[in-house]
Amino acid sequence: MTGTLRPLRRGHADPTMRVDVTGVWRTLLTPHGAATLHLAERQGSVEASAWGDGAEWAIAGVPELLGKGDDWSGLDVSGNAFLADSLRRNPGLRLLRTRQVFEMLLVAILEQKVTGIEARRAWRTLLTKFGDVPPGPAPDGMRVFPSAERWRRVPSWEWHTAGVGPQRSATVMRAASVASSLERTLADGRGGPGVAAKLRSIRGVGVWTAAETTQRAHGDPDSPSVGDYHLPAVVGWALIGKPVDDDGMLELLEPYAGHRQRVMRLIEASGFRKPTFGPRMTIQDHRRH
Repeated sequence: MTGTLRPLRRGHADPTMRVDVTGVWRTLLTPHGAATLHLAERQGSVEASAWGDGAEWAIAGVPELLGKGDDWSGLDVSGNAFLADSLRRNPGLRLLRTRQVFEMLLVAILEQKVTGIEARRAWRTLLTKFGDVPPGPAPDGMRVFPSAERWRRVPSWEWHTAGVGPQRSATVMRAASVASSLERTLADGRGGPGVAAKLRSIRGVGVWTAAETTQRAHGDPDSPSVGDYHLPAVVGWALIGKPVDDDGMLELLEPYAGHRQRVMRLIEASGFRKPTFGPRMTIQDHRRH
């Protein structure tokens, strides 16, 4: 369960997701209101509990959240020992589907062209400031994702305080203005070029941001994050023992067309880390400027 849900967690202090000895806690803004969801593994099954006006919606979405409908039967990795071993060691791994398009898009926008540390800090700062306290017995410090209307009212200086530049904050505002239409893309299924094109019609949303969104909101099985700073090298080192660029990554993934995001998750779930040879990207902090 935790392996399937890992793509949703934005650091250990993520205000919308916590993992403790009792299981996994998530807060959700549903079409019916706020909800707190708790998931616990019990003897091979998952026990789900929810609180708040959106509790029924949250419970109804648990099967897809944990991978129901994500069919791996057509993925053949027998020709690659690394992938075959990861699949063998992660038999329950599935692609999640949150059904939360605007939230997943906003997270991806905050992650555009910055380090993970910067993106997680911005997410935590904004949610703590503008998110509501969740219903039920959620752990202290958790918050519910704000509504699109509330995001539209975030002042410019609050974006600056969170370390989010004007380009990304403007993209969030544009996405917030069409939030309801974003949710309607769920009716188009598990992502695909048509859904990606609709997301990319928002100025500031490119190939990478659309892919990161459909992976988590729609459960897209074939949406590699082209344009990522790290992923091409990770894929290259994992599959052929040397770094590649975006074109090289797509070439390596081509034999698995239709399942390319599943392959990416197998690489991640394996625990593989690419070699490091130089300094990390410098973190620029202009919040007090």
